[in-house]
Amino acid sequence: MKRRFSQRLERRDGRIDMSHGSGGRAMAQLIEALFVRHFDNELLRQANDQAAFAVPAGRMVMSTDGHVISPLFFPGGDIGALSVHGTINDVAMAGARPLYLSAGFILEEGFALGELERIVVSMAEASRRAGVPVVTGDTKVVEKGKGDGVFITTTGVGVVPEGVTISGERARPGDAILVSGTLGDHGVAIMSSRENLSFETTIESDSAALHGLVAEMVAVAPDIHCLRDPTRGGLATTLNELAQQSRVGMRLEEAAIPVDPAVSAACELLGLDPLYVANEGKLVCICAPRDAEALLAVMRAHPLGRKAARIGEVVADEQGFVQMETAFGGSRMVDWLAGEQLPRIC
Repeated sequence: MKRRFSQRLERRDGRIDMSHGSGGRAMAQLIEALFVRHFDNELLRQANDQAAFAVPAGRMVMSTDGHVISPLFFPGGDIGALSVHGTINDVAMAGARPLYLSAGFILEEGFALGELERIVVSMAEASRRAGVPVVTGDTKVVEKGKGDGVFITTTGVGVVPEGVTISGERARPGDAILVSGTLGDHGVAIMSSRENLSFETTIESDSAALHGLVAEMVAVAPDIHCLRDPTRGGLATTLNELAQQSRVGMRLEEAAIPVDPAVSAACELLGLDPLYVANEGKLVCICAPRDAEALLAVMRAHPLGRKAARIGEVVADEQGFVQMETAFGGSRMVDWLAGEQLPRIC
């Protein structure tokens, strides 16, 4: 039966049908021939409704994230790798070492089995590269027209080592604000793919797992105050969130904020502000000024932080305003994102 299903999976006209979510033979074949085959690991092979594992010493961290991105495949990634990277990064922003992932799939009736396998293979490769296995999961099927191909929810668990306390309320006046690289790559890649736009240079998503970079940063400066990955709402929204949590203000220098020229040009064409465009492989770090140069050196030595930059500082301001010194010598407020600049971005 498994061999027959694998052959069917490779056919172009293979589609998800309601029996794949019924709990019967077809669902068992789908799980065995697709999910277990590609995610294969010792805990998943136990075929329980949960995964049991030993936990290292330290504080546990858990994060969950739903992924509804459109389109499912885009320059530099797809919903599968993105679902792995996004949850790993959420765990890593606490300074934690991610340990395990779970994955829940909501599949629409009629979705191509070949595309589903492509997504699962991408997830499995991203998981293996990151060293964070998918050890349990769930599959549901909804009627045609009541989904959008596939939605994926991933949950991650990790452990924060002793002596590390990274949290959104720890920013203090005088702290340095660092970013790990150019902003807006992911959002512009999605928009260009969604609208069939072409630019002179292909803009690819920056989707990546950041836990290796974070581990090296924590090793150099265990007292990092805040880490955050600026996904939906981009850098601007992330800094407003942190300013509110810590009851401080932020002052940015526009000239110091790294944006790829192609992304900047695309944003100008599309009427977008790159400060508000989503990223999936960048982080914001707020640290004591004494640690800033050491952290920048570590970030720039890592493949995912080569264009890291110091872009501003934390200031005393109970109103929690984020302001920016512009390249023209003026200043402007960098407020919360109003509405949804780019829907279905992750």
